[in-house]
Amino acid sequence: MTAPPIVLALSAAGEATARAVAAALDCPLHGREGRTQAEITFPDALVHARDLFAAGHAVIGVCASGILIRAVAPLLADKTTEPPVISVSDDGRVVVPLLGGHRGANRLARRIAEALGGAAAVTTAGDVALGVALDEPPSGHRLANPEDAKPVMAALLWGGGARTTGEALFDLPEGDAVEIAVTEAPMAGGPATLVYHPQRHALGVGCARDADPEELWENVSAVLDAAGVAPGAVASVNTLDLKLDEPAMNALAARLDVPLRAFTSAELAAIDVPNPSDVVRAEVGTPSVAEASALAASGGTLVQSKRKTANTTAALARAADPITSPPGRPRGRVSIVSIGPGQSAWRTPEASRLVQEAEELIGYGLYIDLLGPLAAGKPRADFPLGGEEARCRHALERAGEGRNVALICSGDAGIYAMGALVFELMARTDDSAVTDAARRVEVVCTPGVSALQAAAARAGAPLGHDFCAISLSDLLTPREDIVRRLHAAAEGDFVIAFYNPVSKRRRTLLAEARDILLAHRPADTPVLLASSLGRPEETLRYRRLDALEVDEVDMLTVVLVGSSNTRLVRTGDGMRMFTPRGYARKMSGGDLAGAAS
Repeated sequence: MTAPPIVLALSAAGEATARAVAAALDCPLHGREGRTQAEITFPDALVHARDLFAAGHAVIGVCASGILIRAVAPLLADKTTEPPVISVSDDGRVVVPLLGGHRGANRLARRIAEALGGAAAVTTAGDVALGVALDEPPSGHRLANPEDAKPVMAALLWGGGARTTGEALFDLPEGDAVEIAVTEAPMAGGPATLVYHPQRHALGVGCARDADPEELWENVSAVLDAAGVAPGAVASVNTLDLKLDEPAMNALAARLDVPLRAFTSAELAAIDVPNPSDVVRAEVGTPSVAEASALAASGGTLVQSKRKTANTTAALARAADPITSPPGRPRGRVSIVSIGPGQSAWRTPEASRLVQEAEELIGYGLYIDLLGPLAAGKPRADFPLGGEEARCRHALERAGEGRNVALICSGDAGIYAMGALVFELMARTDDSAVTDAARRVEVVCTPGVSALQAAAARAGAPLGHDFCAISLSDLLTPREDIVRRLHAAAEGDFVIAFYNPVSKRRRTLLAEARDILLAHRPADTPVLLASSLGRPEETLRYRRLDALEVDEVDMLTVVLVGSSNTRLVRTGDGMRMFTPRGYARKMSGGDLAGAAS
């Protein structure tokens, strides 16, 4: 699904046009910092446009086309999934859809041109000659064979006509060259036949705990076959809210590529069904799950009553019109978003996309601020440092209400961060744990550039051989455990990344670690002190192990201590730190002992 459009104003000359476009589309306006009066600003147009594109936003830039092309070019991969990118001239007279013809770019360009009184420079052959994009059906319809859209369109462009069976979705020249079939029934398409399914049907399903996904799929397939309904005509999978975390339910929705929606037992109990069950009522509080949820989602009539297998039930209902916005509550989602050090260049496209999709952002306020304009306009819940458990619980409970939330973390959330705490809360059963609804949410984890990775990349390749990470904070780990791990890592000759090396009150463990290591590796072992990585104030300093001073280190510093084999090498760009893997010895019998000078 394409995210909402965002309009970019890059200069004062085009700001009025940009505001007019944003007003016409009822979407946000972002402006170049220092050159426009926009409330939401960005410093670098190329980086910002690239970030928005990676997040899935339709990008409308009031600027030269070349700026947008250069911005998104490194990310281009699949024309069928890329969001629209549209260039608008400063005076609004020309609107050029550059990308995203398969995602509504041409239609959006025409809408902008109409609002501005300009012209849409549409170049897509089908849109120019026929005014339609056959691979972009109207809302509430699904194209069963999108791979055949190209040959069908080619036949029409060569002067052929189309015969339509079922409702007319497109205004096409009549003829027998191709067929446009609109049907709820299963039908095979081909290079001369496009099949569109109106999504008028809602599936209702129930299952025992941990039912086999294949058993549920086979039951649903039998229901669809009996009703003569194609899978593509299904708009949603529906069930009781207590079943939102069932793997079989989620696998079914994913297989059909439709939303999973849920209703409470009270909502379902209020619906009359032909096959109520007292056993089901006693178990979950409603006499029907499959039939009642199908009816609740469709607002129509039951076309296939409940079908049972050993562990599943399924029913099918039909609405009078295609279902474009399935009712019911979605399964909530917590996206644990790792943003790296904060700069967008080190943030993955997946992380940007999950931020865009989120309905609410949750985290330490500074980390959310680092998202810049990507977070603008989104509801947010800011928590202070030290409020880790509170922010994770808040994220889970909000998702338990059916919301899509993003828990924003710096570095990699799975390394000394929020990822483990989220799952710990879900696993706990004491009074301080989260609610049952929060345990049923989806949790998505994204990788990020961790502090040790960032430090290593800046230094060269100090993690080229075995390494470990040790936190020197004794807030959550007993001091004796930290010391034990220090001795083990020292004896194992690991390269070591020290996280949380010092704090205002904790000043002795780093010095103790240094002394432990000196008993096992040379005094001149290289040490990297890397501070504020990826930010303007970033600094890198090299020290000998025996010269490591605690006062040089703060909480924003990652300390990388080399192994006995780690070396420094002088390059044209300064000193670099590396730990040889042993390739030289393997290939030539030599060593790299003299590499540094």
